[in-house]
Amino acid sequence: MENTVNTKKKYDVIIVGAGPGGIFSAYELVKNNKNLKIAIFESGHPLEKRRCPIDGDKVKSCVHCKPCAIMDGFGGAGAFSDGKYNITNQFGGSLHEYIGKKEAIDLMRYVDEINMKNGGEGCKLYSTADSEIKQLCIKNKLHLLDAMVRHLGTDRNYVVLGNLYDYLSKYVDFYFLTPVLKLEKDENGFTVKTEKGEYQSKYCIVSVGRSGSKWMETVCHELGIATKSNRVDIGVRVELPAEIFAHLTDKLYESKIVYRTEKYGDYVRTFCMNPNGVVVNENTNGIVTVNGHSYSDEKLHTENTNFALLVSKQFTEPFNDSNAYAENIAKLSNMLGGGVMVQRFGDLIRGRRSTPQRIKDSFLTPTLTATPGDLSLVIPKRILDGIIEMIYALDKIAPGTANDDTLLYGVEVKFYNMQVEIDDNLETCHKGLYVIGDGSGVTHSLSHASASGVFVARRIIEKT
Repeated sequence: MENTVNTKKKYDVIIVGAGPGGIFSAYELVKNNKNLKIAIFESGHPLEKRRCPIDGDKVKSCVHCKPCAIMDGFGGAGAFSDGKYNITNQFGGSLHEYIGKKEAIDLMRYVDEINMKNGGEGCKLYSTADSEIKQLCIKNKLHLLDAMVRHLGTDRNYVVLGNLYDYLSKYVDFYFLTPVLKLEKDENGFTVKTEKGEYQSKYCIVSVGRSGSKWMETVCHELGIATKSNRVDIGVRVELPAEIFAHLTDKLYESKIVYRTEKYGDYVRTFCMNPNGVVVNENTNGIVTVNGHSYSDEKLHTENTNFALLVSKQFTEPFNDSNAYAENIAKLSNMLGGGVMVQRFGDLIRGRRSTPQRIKDSFLTPTLTATPGDLSLVIPKRILDGIIEMIYALDKIAPGTANDDTLLYGVEVKFYNMQVEIDDNLETCHKGLYVIGDGSGVTHSLSHASASGVFVARRIIEKT
């Protein structure tokens, strides 16, 4: 039920953010104790009202809606992702460093079971346990990370989220379009202040995702919670004919491949692979970057596959704001391209910008309307050199990756929240205040964020 009463109200648990961490916190709390009074505060819309105006026809680029329908609302930034749940400790976050490797995997499997019971039935579970592909990578100085991957698809992911909301709405008060303006510690627990009033609870779970990074930073400063700078990933999204990676995606769906460059010794990795998918815009705090989606429904498939190539950067002294560094690179891309920029690999190698005519003359049809340009004017040389080296390395295991018509969209940036100081219960220095999901800087994926929500809910259940 959506609550719109403008009065002060008390709850047992308040959850800030209706992304995967918040959703699975609420799910586990309700499952174990339906008498708990729970509220979820979300700055965005309910799932059914989340609509991005970009249609590729009348509206071709981001118009900076507030709140952003892609990043905010029930389901969080993952609502319109391609719905990949990676069951692994090798990537997706460092949750296992807090709660242990076995429990982290067990919780991710538990989340997977819930998704399967709520509309995900029949979605294939892929595994990288394929020695042939691993050997192929190793022979070419590439490293394939181990994982099991459940691909829901953007369409099926939406169904699962809808079913979870239908269940939770019977027991939880949802406050949509209600950003929390201030979070305070008081003698009875915690108070959240919004334009609709003030609300109190004994326990508070903060799960604000990447889009809540600025807010989270303010809360930590005001409550005296220690933080430290996290890394940021910068790179491009590659789009090419689906046939080029079919021998990998047919068996693994998503292959997380890491390469160490010969020139600098930097690590470049593939991320978020979308077979027969589409490239999309993403808006983070007003900065337009690029991402990718894919669907389980074959009627929505394209002839292209896309994936990110990312290089991680972390700064310490005298500059330690990794996100600010990446934001300025993204802003430069926005300034030159009016949003996302696209360049043919052949043009990049030849040191020339792509033009609308060169894109039109290509054998590959882009799935995103972006501004043709020159990525070398935007992306720092060291990062771009690593990306180019990685493309040639991938060409050895997937011939055709380094074709002239391969498209590079920039920039793709994965902002990670600063790491919030929490203990092995994911609890801050203020007892009863938990920080989970990508907003904690600990998780970087749907599966890890969801698992962290279940974990914290169980800790609260033990105390109630």
